[in-house]
Amino acid sequence: MALKFFLTLALYSLLMTAGLILDTTDILSFGIKGNLSINPNDLSSASYDFGGQKQVEPLAVFHPVSAEDIAKLVKVAYESTQGFTVSARGHGHSVNGQAQTSNGIVIQMSESTNKPRRVLNEKLRYVDVWGGELWIDVLKSTLRHGLAPKSWTDYLYLSVGGTLSNAGISGQAFNHGPQISNVYELDVITGKGELKTCSEERNSELFHAVLGGLGQFGIITRARIALEPSPQRVRWIRMVYSNFSAFTQDQEYLISLHGQPPDANKLDYLEGSVIVDQTGSLHNCRSSFPSPGNISSLFGFAEGGVLYSLEIAKNYQQSNANSVDQEIEALLKSLNYIPATTFTRDLSYVDFLDRVHKAELKLRSQGLWDVPHPWLNLFVPKSRVEEFDKGVFKGILGSNSNGPILIYPMNKNKWDKRTSAVTPDHEVFYLVALLRSALDNKDSSQTLEYLSKQNGQILKFCNDNGIKIKQYLPHYATQKEWIDHFGDKWSTFYRRKMEFDPKHILAPGQGIFYPNFLSRREHFN
Repeated sequence: MALKFFLTLALYSLLMTAGLILDTTDILSFGIKGNLSINPNDLSSASYDFGGQKQVEPLAVFHPVSAEDIAKLVKVAYESTQGFTVSARGHGHSVNGQAQTSNGIVIQMSESTNKPRRVLNEKLRYVDVWGGELWIDVLKSTLRHGLAPKSWTDYLYLSVGGTLSNAGISGQAFNHGPQISNVYELDVITGKGELKTCSEERNSELFHAVLGGLGQFGIITRARIALEPSPQRVRWIRMVYSNFSAFTQDQEYLISLHGQPPDANKLDYLEGSVIVDQTGSLHNCRSSFPSPGNISSLFGFAEGGVLYSLEIAKNYQQSNANSVDQEIEALLKSLNYIPATTFTRDLSYVDFLDRVHKAELKLRSQGLWDVPHPWLNLFVPKSRVEEFDKGVFKGILGSNSNGPILIYPMNKNKWDKRTSAVTPDHEVFYLVALLRSALDNKDSSQTLEYLSKQNGQILKFCNDNGIKIKQYLPHYATQKEWIDHFGDKWSTFYRRKMEFDPKHILAPGQGIFYPNFLSRREHFN
């Protein structure tokens, strides 16, 4: 079969020298049809991610034609005596080089030229989509049928395979659980180059391993996503708190209403945020509310110099718009926010879900999007969240947030413990997301060095005080730290790795396992 790699003689020589291929016959026998590129622009693009903190250039970038193409490439890596690593890259939104590799090939999943056609089943309410497809495109396609996925991330320009490899969370997670709790079936390419279909009933071990598995067990090429009837409009409300206990109690009360009658109590979205900067505003890239006229005056009510913002939303159809205000008014009467700080917006469902993209366009126009993002995302147990508030929000952070800080609760019973995702051992836990941007200016508190050091101080504070956090979108320097992260799940995680990727070919950028073929370096035990 003809090899349709875009493979010049120089590229072939490079791969031969690197030990990536042995001879022409070996490669031709696989009949790979995609384009393998060493174009400087491709290599440069694959060497950076949204975090902007780490540059790792791959040996080549692969633009697949199909899932079978990817399977054949991984099989070459698996069966080669020298070997090479393979890293799947979606939209490049990782923050610590998780989709990078220096000793292998990056697969650009978003650029498949012959990806499978979306298949939507209105009766069974699901849609089959390519793993490299962006959620914004999934949404647009399902809305034509009056349906939409149940669970989201705040930012929709992320790949399906990328978010499912982590968990996929937003303000709907308390209700529907993370995105990995709303998947019926997957097509996955294992580290052996095997293309397998998996679900609860079929190859279930692989199914649960891949969901939240950080790319360690397989590359997701197709996902069957659960759908529900899509609303037309969203009523979106923001209110401000000066007391952290009142803020968290109200959040926990609101998520406890889910599943209880009357249905009017049901919210569809809940997120909170922290405001530590008196000269800033309540506006951030996760919101689109105007600031109060004088934010400084609100800090006069604040305990410890910190304010908190709660955002809730209720979906509805145009036909029942009149009842929405009454339902929300009844809910607000039971809450303990600062009077006269409520602000309400009414917008289309698409505009609500795609709210961050509008802020992205504005930041790009100001040159403030493509900067380093030393993000830190933590799951904090409910029982220790007040201590975290005092030590971090009112302590370590000082008075300059330099980016949104999210905090909102989730219900553990919405997370399937059989997946690879890790959460605290508490029925309710909080996401705390410090989504900060590093700027190269005269303010030392906005530099990458300062913010990275502050992240380290936050982790040390939790460790010193026995706050058993779990990192979301985790990043660790040693395998011991990874073992501590997975805790009781480590033995299962390791066993699954040995079953589905025994040569440690996949997703080396996570730093969990070291590729077996690099025997000149020390292996992890």
